[in-house]
This record gives sequence, C-alpha cells and structure tokens, in this order.
Amino acid sequence: MTLIPPARTLHPRHGLHEPTCGTPARRSGSVRRTSTVDMVRPDGLQGPLVLVGRGRDLLTRAAGGSRTLSQASMRAVVDFVGGRFVRELSTDPVRPLDALIGARASSGFRGRLDEADPRLAADHDLLYLLLDEVPVTTLISGQAVSAGTSEQAMKAEMARQSTMPGRPGRPGFVADLCAGFATGGTIMNGIEATGLPPTVTGPAAPPLDTGDDPDAWHATDPLPPEAMRRARRIDVVPGEHATVDAFFRDSYVLLDGLETVIHEYTLTADIEGGTVTRCEARARVLPWMECPAAVASASRLAGVPLAGLRGHVRDRFTGTSTCTHLNDMLRALEDVPALLDRAATWNDDNERRTR
Repeated sequence: MTLIPPARTLHPRHGLHEPTCGTPARRSGSVRRTSTVDMVRPDGLQGPLVLVGRGRDLLTRAAGGSRTLSQASMRAVVDFVGGRFVRELSTDPVRPLDALIGARASSGFRGRLDEADPRLAADHDLLYLLLDEVPVTTLISGQAVSAGTSEQAMKAEMARQSTMPGRPGRPGFVADLCAGFATGGTIMNGIEATGLPPTVTGPAAPPLDTGDDPDAWHATDPLPPEAMRRARRIDVVPGEHATVDAFFRDSYVLLDGLETVIHEYTLTADIEGGTVTRCEARARVLPWMECPAAVASASRLAGVPLAGLRGHVRDRFTGTSTCTHLNDMLRALEDVPALLDRAATWNDDNERRTR
C-alpha cells in the first residue's frame, strides 16, 4: 500500500520543488564519496545540538565488486542557544583537535580547524569534509528551531541572541549574502515585516537508497522528528578527461515523521589536468523564489584549477549571484584529484600483487 503524505500548506513564495529519487548506478572504475551530517536535539529544541557525521570512500572495481578506501565519523555537541560553542568533539580516526573545544561552531571555526590539524585539509581527508560541515550545519539546524518554536518564543530568542557578546544584530540574517538573502526578497521582506524569517515548506524527500544497490550509500540511522540531515555524494570516473557527478541535499523531518527537502542540487563537471573544464549545476529544491538565480554561478569554475578551489570559492563566490549551499558543493570538488589518486594507487598495488 502506498502511503500518501498529509496535505500541507506551502509558503506562497516557495522555490523549486523537483527532488530526485534514488541514486545513479556506480560506474566501473569509479570512486564514490558519500557523507552525511545529522543534526539532532535529543533533549528538545532548547537543548544541545548534536552533529553526527559519517562518510565513506568506495572504489568500484573494473573487474566487479567494490572496496572501501576510507571511512570516517565525528560527533560534536554544540551549545546552540548559549552562543553556539562546541562543548564536545570526538572523531574516528582520532585527530589532535582539542583546540576546537570551546570554539564557536560558526565564523572562524574552519580557520581554527586548519590551525589545529593542517594535514587534514592538505591530505583531502574524508574527516576534514565532515568537520568542515560544522559551521553550516549548525547554522541551518536553526530551521528545526524556527519551525518547532512559537512565534513569540522565537522573537524572544532572536532578541536574546542579538545582545550576546560578539553577536550584534539579528543572528545569521545578512542582506545580500546570497541569492536567497537578496534585499527585497522573501527572507529579508519577511524579517522586515514580522521580525522573523519565513518558515521553509519543502517537498517530501524521496528516498536516496532504494535498495537496488546495498553499497550505494554508507549506513545511516533513521532521523527522528525535528531532526535534519545534510547528505552528499560525489562520483568520480577516472580517465584522460575525468568526470564528476555530484548530489547535495539538506532535509528536515516534520513532527509527523515526514522528511522534507530544504536544499537540493545536482552537479556535473569535467576535469582535465587538474583543472575544471566544465561545471554545470541544477537546482532541484530551493526554499525561495529568488534562490535559483544562483545556479549559473557554477559555470564560473570553468578554467579554475582544483588545487586551492576551497579558497577560490570562498573569495570569489559572494553576493546575490551565488548560494552558500551551492558554494559548499563546489568547494568539495577540491578533493576530486585525491580521490582519483587513491583509486589509482590501490589499483596499481592490486595489479602488482596479482602478477
């Protein structure tokens, strides 16, 4: 029996609602990186935010079968309502990251991460991707708080946070930060009119793992109501002209258990000699009517070397022609050469062993 989701009232200015279903078949010789960061609050919306990250790099052998190249996980506890400070942090594999305890899980976190363990970024380690997600997943987890909190209580919380040391003004709402925050757009007009951002009403989230391939994704836990998840997939196919097929989704679970999509993009790119020769993104789900204006920015990566791509996107992809979430997707492409190198190394070693 097919379950029909309950009817919901959608915001009249919602953006695209065209989520994907399932995951493409793995191609022979390819490397697939999948990662998830779950945003949960086991002690309620006013309790600590717990970020649970998992990831895996999987090689699909040309001769058939697959091999896990690496796995990683992390768990961070963030005092979300008390200044967004990191109170606990554990990782697997263990790394020297004690300096991050007490740091804010917001602006400046990524710089402190690079200072604490420079090799993570330099080696394009899978764990680095999970930790790099901490600031933005902390930020977007506010969707759960705003959706599940009364208007009066939310206004009081925003007023309280605006007076905290180092947090002048309304937290997180910077005009013209990206296409969705454009002056005169849905978010900024909503804040101007009511003092609150509008609540996102995304579509139901089709499953990513449809059971066709047991290795399509790494293992994840079910999401409870009012939890969120950021899911990524990057498929890299080696060759003289390497190709990339990528996916990105942020989702939120309603009180009735229905998982809904907040942001979703797909992306394809061609790589030659360590440089992007073509990059095209497609928006599948975006919260507001203004957001799709950012999609064309992905094509600006053509001709840009993958080395140093994170810094390039951070410095050059700003303002209303861009999207902070699409930028996160673009930044992760810097790891593509490392994924190709690790696959080539394993294949070369395996070939020598079988001679």
